[in-house]
Amino acid sequence: MSAIETRERPASAGDLYRAFWRWHFYAGLLVLPILMLMALTGGLYLFKAELSAIVHRPLVVVADSPATTAPSAWIASAQAGTGGKVGQLTIPARGDRSVQLGVQTTEGKRTAYVDPHTGQYLGQTQPGGFMGFVKHLHSLEIAGPVMNLLVEVVAGWAIVLVATGIFLWWPRGQAGGIVTVRSKPAKRLFWRDFHAVTGAFTGLVIVFLAVTGMPWSAFWGKEVRQITTEAGLGRPKPPVAEQHHAAKPAPEPAEGVPWALQTKTPPMSGMEGHDHTAMMMALAAPLDADTIVAKARAAGLANGFTLTLPKTPGGTWTAAYMPDQIEKTRTVYLDGRDGRVLADVGYRDFGPAAKAIEWGIAVHQGQQFGLINKLVMLAGCVAIWLLGVSALVMWWKRRPKGRLAAPARPTTRGAYAGLLAIVLPLAIFYPLVGVSLIAALLIDLVLRRLTSPPLKAGA
Repeated sequence: MSAIETRERPASAGDLYRAFWRWHFYAGLLVLPILMLMALTGGLYLFKAELSAIVHRPLVVVADSPATTAPSAWIASAQAGTGGKVGQLTIPARGDRSVQLGVQTTEGKRTAYVDPHTGQYLGQTQPGGFMGFVKHLHSLEIAGPVMNLLVEVVAGWAIVLVATGIFLWWPRGQAGGIVTVRSKPAKRLFWRDFHAVTGAFTGLVIVFLAVTGMPWSAFWGKEVRQITTEAGLGRPKPPVAEQHHAAKPAPEPAEGVPWALQTKTPPMSGMEGHDHTAMMMALAAPLDADTIVAKARAAGLANGFTLTLPKTPGGTWTAAYMPDQIEKTRTVYLDGRDGRVLADVGYRDFGPAAKAIEWGIAVHQGQQFGLINKLVMLAGCVAIWLLGVSALVMWWKRRPKGRLAAPARPTTRGAYAGLLAIVLPLAIFYPLVGVSLIAALLIDLVLRRLTSPPLKAGA
C-alpha cells in the first residue's frame, strides 16, 4: 500500500483514498443510527444493577434484616400476587435486595419481586423491568426475532467503519488531526479532526464491542455455539447419554445460565430414566424449593445464584451462579427426587472457544474487571455518539444544497482491492455480514459502470 501512496502515482493514491472514504461514508449512513441506539442502550445496561435499584426502588430495595423466610414462601407469594406460575427465581446476593422471580401468567411473562425477609409480595414488572426493556431494545428483539439478525450486520459494518476510518486517519504528512484538534467548532476542519482523533483513540474498543456482541446474534451466535460444541471446543459434553439430548432438545435458548450452556438440555433426573432404579425413584415425592436451595448451598453456591424450576414434578433443577468474574461461574444440576448433584459445570470445564467467548461477554458487559471495565466500555459507547454527531456536522457543513454529498467513486476498479482485504475476512467469518458487504460492493461497482463520466467529489 505504501507503493501506491508514493508521489510517483498520485492518481492511484487518490483513487484508493476515495474508495475508502466512499465506503466509510455509506457505512456510517447505513448503520450509525442503529449503532448509536445500541451504544445508548448498551451504555445503560453496563449499570444494570445500579439503575434497577433507582428505577424500581420500591420493588428492588428492601430493609435488611437477619430474619428470612423459606424459598417456597417466596414462590407462593409471587404466584398469589401475579396469578401465574413461577419458573425461575434469583436469590439476592445482598440482604437489602428483593428476590426476583420469573413468572408465566395468562398475560405473558412477568418478573415478580418478593421481600426475602418477610415473604411479602412487592409487585411485578415486564420481564426484567426497565433494564429488561433496555436489553430487548439493545438486541433489537423488541421489533421481533428477525430484527435480531440486524445486530450481526450492524456489528460487521461497525468493523468496516473503524477499519476504513483508521485508513483515512493514517498520517500522510499533515501536522494536525492525528492526536490534536485544529481550528474552532465553527469550522468544518475542527469537526474533521475531532472525528478522526476520537475514532483513532477508541477504535479498538468499538471493534471489541462489535466482536464480543456477535454471540448474541440470531445467526452467528447460534451457529458458533453448535459448531464449537460439536468440535469439543465449546460447552462441556452432555453429562448423560447423547440420545437423551437428541430426543429432548431445548426449544429455545435458556436464560439465567452462561452463554455456553444456553441450549444445553439439563441432565435427566432419576424419574426421567427407564430402568428399574428410575422407576423406584419415581415413587418418591418430588423435593420442594426449600430442600433444593439447601442442596445448592451445600454444593458450594453462594447467594446470588439463579434457580430454574423443572417443567415436570421431580425433574431436574438448574442452579446457575454467575458472578462478575467469569472464572467463578458454576452451573449445578440437581435431581428433583433426591437432590443429588447430577452435574457441576464450571468455567474450567468449558472448551477453549467457549472460554474465550464467555470472557469476551463478561468484559463486554463491564463485569470482569470491576468499575474500570465499565468505564472503558462506557467510553466506547460515548465515542460512538461523538463520532455520529461529528459525522453529521461534517456532512452538514460540506453538503451542496439538495444533494447527498457522497464522496466520488474511484475511477479504477483496482482501488477496491484494499477494500476487499477488509470485506473478504468479514464475509468468511460472519456470513450474514458478508452477504451485505458483498452486495454493497457489487451495487457500487454496477453503479460506477452505469454512470459516465465518474462523479466528482460532492456529487
